[in-house]
Amino acid sequence: MTEHVDLLEGLRTTPARRYLADTPIPDDVLWELLDTAVRGPSGGNRQTWGWVVVTDPAVKARIAEHYRQGWEKIYGVRREELLDPARDGAADGLSPASFRAADHLAYHLAEAPVFVVPVLRNGADSTDKRLGGSIYGAVQQLLLAARARGIGGVLTSLHLITGEREVDELLGLPADAATMGLVPLGYPVRGRWSTPRRQPVEQVVHWERWGEHRSRG
Repeated sequence: MTEHVDLLEGLRTTPARRYLADTPIPDDVLWELLDTAVRGPSGGNRQTWGWVVVTDPAVKARIAEHYRQGWEKIYGVRREELLDPARDGAADGLSPASFRAADHLAYHLAEAPVFVVPVLRNGADSTDKRLGGSIYGAVQQLLLAARARGIGGVLTSLHLITGEREVDELLGLPADAATMGLVPLGYPVRGRWSTPRRQPVEQVVHWERWGEHRSRG
């Protein structure tokens, strides 16, 4: 079902959704989301991207295994520390609730009915820090279009820590292609569309030069 929301409201209330049902996403809806994604910004309108859609359970399972390994290597080994209730509101942003959601995704990733893998050609050997600017805006449009259809997701990349080469081969990517992340999509089974907690805008916006702040009045 399409959810009609004001544009600004949608932009402000589309958090990462990590508790996803295995309910299939209809093909016509998926095509709509992808068509919306490719209307997003592309540096110089070069459109050197590709979008690999994965629904095969066997392929998803192999990618998910690499994702779990990456999760455990970076965050899972800190499970006891990160689940400490005293961390709620911690400066690094990873609260116990956030950890539980991310941990759930790591162990249930393959249940998401669709993986969308954003790819950039001529990016495999790039060290350009601006590389993601040619596709991440389009990825956000994918997530916003999904939100309009009641579908949740998140841009993540932990599978690249231990399995980038294997995943590239598994997906048959050209040698020059760079995997820019992974977007699992599914109908949310927990949580809600809400405004994510962020630092006050007055603290992170600088006027004319760094360190110069203004109140909103």
